Amino acid sequence: MTLPEDQAAHAKILAESYDVPLEQMTQLLAEGGVYVYPQVGGLLTRGLFACRIDTTGATPKQTWVLDLMQFAEAEQWARLRAVPLIEAATEVFYRTLPEELKTKLAKKNLGLDYRTLDRAVAKGGDIKFIDFRKDWSPHFKRLCIMPDGRLVETGGLEEFAQLHQITVSQAKKLVEEGGTMDVAGGEVLACQIVNGQPAVARFSAKNYTKAKELAASKGLHILDALSEVAYNDSVMMRTLQRKDLGGRI
Repeated sequence: MTLPEDQAAHAKILAESYDVPLEQMTQLLAEGGVYVYPQVGGLLTRGLFACRIDTTGATPKQTWVLDLMQFAEAEQWARLRAVPLIEAATEVFYRTLPEELKTKLAKKNLGLDYRTLDRAVAKGGDIKFIDFRKDWSPHFKRLCIMPDGRLVETGGLEEFAQLHQITVSQAKKLVEEGGTMDVAGGEVLACQIVNGQPAVARFSAKNYTKAKELAASKGLHILDALSEVAYNDSVMMRTLQRKDLGGRI
């Protein structure tokens, strides 16, 4: 966005888009920070919304969302290094960006030559705001925690389908619509769509059984139950901690 920011209108649009209370969104756009999505029925089912503001004005305002597993990683990063959650959320999010994009973000106006742009675009001046909305693209890498604790990076649908031994059409349906898909060994793939962004994890047969029991006993949706199981799974959490400490999985 290059035109002057209408903060009231901007806050209203983002609040509706990201399911954040308007008052808090307005404050975030003015001051920066994070909004942690509240628990549902005592369970964490979503991550956080972040707004980063460079007080020096060297880089434009930036907003993005972390899914539940990325949020858990950011929380651990913040605790281990005793830094604000917005700083940890920035670190975790920037890891998912391709090097080419990170290089552009470090440059004024993404390194664009305004002399080559359409006048309607260039007349607004410097870029003032960037809202990151990731799609399922090979250019945006996402870490998937496997049942054995490995962190596996996948990009496009073909790579994702190959990893989990499903068809590309099955992968496409899962990441576009969300839900669960039973896979080999009694395991399950789970995908939550958070503000249009697919967050995918693979669960062992044991954890899948736990989630089904939790869903039945508490009347939860299976995705919410799987999220709770993941958040409380010691193997998954240790994996995130080892990654934060620089260990190679």
